[in-house]
Order: sequence, then structure tokens, then C-alpha cells
Amino acid sequence: MRVLGVDPGLTRCGLGVVEGAPGRPPTLVAVGVIRTPTDLDVARRLVQIEAGIEQWIDEHSPDAVAVERVFAQHNVRTVMGTAQASGIAMVVAARRGLPVALHTPSEVKAAVTGSGRADKDQVTTMVTRILQLPERPTPADAADALALAICHVWRGGVTNRLQGAAKSQLEARAQAQSKVQLAKVQAALAQATAAREAQLRAVRGGRR
Repeated sequence: MRVLGVDPGLTRCGLGVVEGAPGRPPTLVAVGVIRTPTDLDVARRLVQIEAGIEQWIDEHSPDAVAVERVFAQHNVRTVMGTAQASGIAMVVAARRGLPVALHTPSEVKAAVTGSGRADKDQVTTMVTRILQLPERPTPADAADALALAICHVWRGGVTNRLQGAAKSQLEARAQAQSKVQLAKVQAALAQATAAREAQLRAVRGGRR
């Protein structure tokens, strides 16, 4: 599975692509940051982010996109910009027919470091180790994007398998129930037919 992780932000939008499967160390495909100038209108900055994500999808052909779930912060302006960039990433992925997953920061930290309270330095350190990188990815937005992608490879793959197994079980159960219902209907029809034939025989016997 190849996953594009997106750490949304207006000034810096981190992007990271990794490839791997649950239970195995993933490998780095690409990492980078989309930067937009603060003196531009928000709408134009979002257009630049959209174009950048489109280009990354074209170049790296991910199977899924993992985006950090926006959570409440004290700085309303910051959270608004993050939410807007997050929405752009989701729209771009959906337009391409790619599945989108939202992971909270604590989920990502727990998946990568084992602790949902790890700080950014710990996340960057573990991302560097997991991907066996020669140097730490910078800035932190890039490392966070890789952490998102790693989280989805490990957790998303397991979730997909569980969902697939659950779906198979439901389908098998539905088929079994359908067979039972069909058998009941057939038995009821047989009983009704037998009763009808017995009634006809009784009427014929009475006429004699």
C-alpha cells in the first residue's frame, strides 16, 4: 500500500509518501512541504496547496490519502487555516477517487512512538528510525506527514482487513438467513398445497 500523508497548514503543508504493509517496516517514497506566502489572499494560498497536492498525486500515485484530523486549538486563526488546508486535501483525493482517512495527532503519535503524548522531536526521531533515513526529515511538518502515512499503512491496513472479514461474515450470515427463509417459504407452500389438495379430495368425496 502506498499512502500520501498530509499535515495540513496554510504556511506549510507537509507531504510524505510511504509504501508498506502492516507488520513490516515501510519505505520512504517522497517527502516535502508546500509553502505559501503569508501576504497572499487565503483563497490564492489554498489554490497553491491544491495544485501542489494534485502534482504529488500525479507523481506518486498513492493508493490512499491520510490527513491529520483538525482539533480545537487556542489560536482560532491557526485552526481555521489548518481546517481549510485539510478540506482542500480531502477534496483533491476524493476527486481522484482515492480513499481518505483522518487520524488524530494522538493516534499518529501512538502508532509511531507508542505514546499518544509524544512531542514533535520524538515523532521525528521515530520516523527517522522506522524509515531508516540517513538524516531527520525537516521541517517538522514533513516529519508529521510521514508519521501520518506510516500510521495509516499500519493501522489502515489492519482496519481494512477487519472490515473485509466483517463484511464476509455478514454476507455469509445473510446467505444463511436467506436459505433458512427460503426453506421456510418452501415448507409453507408445500403445507398449503397439501391442505388445498386434501380439501379438494374432501369436496369430491362429499359429492359422491
